Amino acid sequence: MKIALVRPNYKSHIITPPLGLGYLSSYLKKNGIDTVIIDGLKERLDSRWMIKRILEFKPDAVGVTCLTAFYSEVVLLSRELKKNKIVTIIGGQHPTFLPYQTLVESQADYVVCGEGEIALLDLARNDLCNDSIQGVYSLENLKNENQEIIKTRVVENMDELPFPDWEQMNPKGYPRAPHGAFIKGFPVGVIVTGRGCPYECTFCATPKFCDRRIRFRTPENVVQEIEHLIKNFQVKEIHFEDDNFTFNASNVEKLCRMLIEKNIKINWACPNGIRADDISSELVRLMRKSGCYCLAYGIESVNSKILKNIKKKETLENISRAIDMTEKAGIAAQGFFIFGLPGETTETIEENIKFALCAGLSRAQFIILDVLPGSELWDTLRGKFVPNWEKESYREPEYLPEGITRKQLIGAQTKAFRRFYLRPKIFFRLVKLIDYRQIIFLFNRIKDYRLFKISRLI
Repeated sequence: MKIALVRPNYKSHIITPPLGLGYLSSYLKKNGIDTVIIDGLKERLDSRWMIKRILEFKPDAVGVTCLTAFYSEVVLLSRELKKNKIVTIIGGQHPTFLPYQTLVESQADYVVCGEGEIALLDLARNDLCNDSIQGVYSLENLKNENQEIIKTRVVENMDELPFPDWEQMNPKGYPRAPHGAFIKGFPVGVIVTGRGCPYECTFCATPKFCDRRIRFRTPENVVQEIEHLIKNFQVKEIHFEDDNFTFNASNVEKLCRMLIEKNIKINWACPNGIRADDISSELVRLMRKSGCYCLAYGIESVNSKILKNIKKKETLENISRAIDMTEKAGIAAQGFFIFGLPGETTETIEENIKFALCAGLSRAQFIILDVLPGSELWDTLRGKFVPNWEKESYREPEYLPEGITRKQLIGAQTKAFRRFYLRPKIFFRLVKLIDYRQIIFLFNRIKDYRLFKISRLI
């Protein structure tokens, strides 16, 4: 049995190894299935070249990863695969929550709802026939969009998963386009220490995808992977991309102590965001000592009413305290802000911008709300917006809060970036981190966030 695992090309500022495909590949290989990972994003493959690469491998089936940000590209690729009579399986968060629509529009044979390792292996062992495999659906057993969906079984002991297939995702082969834009060392190894999140933020699909559960790898297992990446791929930096890296503070503390005791010299960061209420000054200092140089915080909004509405369960005081602790420890603090949440006004947008300027942040990211399938907002805002799968994710609105125009929201994003990053102190601090091989990717970010244009809130 041979399975090709692919990620289509799409417009993105972040080009890092697709960990989901890496885990699928190593898990299938461990169980005797031959695989190839074809990363269209890294290789900038259009549909024609993607099909050519897949056909060269002569697979029995193709597994396609799918997020809402590139659902349209997945649909086009899937239709081309079906023209070539290739069994096509689509997995990821988007098809998990819109399986019927995905099957109809993509013409795929199957969607996998939930984590894919066990289900994809069962499907391969069953000669690609769905004999009541939990979490696997086709139009034969999924008759309409209202049918109840049962997700896949998951690997409960995370240490039982082999490391991702790094041989097929060599970090040295990826461009300098990391999550967070700036890095201190290259190559960068991308790691998750656990899966899931127990919180219930309304804009996020992870709580529903993982049933508000979180499963962790042991620190020993994580350190082994870091050593593997350093020894075999000369990795100089680690990015932890967990949904909730610091939820288990004792795990993080043990991980840091092991890095120090083993004298593992590595820069590391958390560009995917952590919670401000999960850290202490002692933990931050330990993180700094073990090599951490940047922590991103999911602030979302500093308006107390909006924070309550999105069930963030954090306070402005906690957020300010975390930023202050982080910067005092010598770690750069980054803040994530979402414009366009329910209840947003021009005044609350200005609150967020002023906070970003005054809070002591070294970096900031201002995104426009994506209403994601699987999130609570997807259900509560139903009928108040029209999903647009073609839009540029996080840069174009589809839902507009009452009293705010599309032009105002887009202009606010540009305004926020300009006011934050064009301050001399911030600008020149980040310029020191720029590698000339990153310039094209940074230029694209500047262009796509419209920083060359002067925009006003009107």
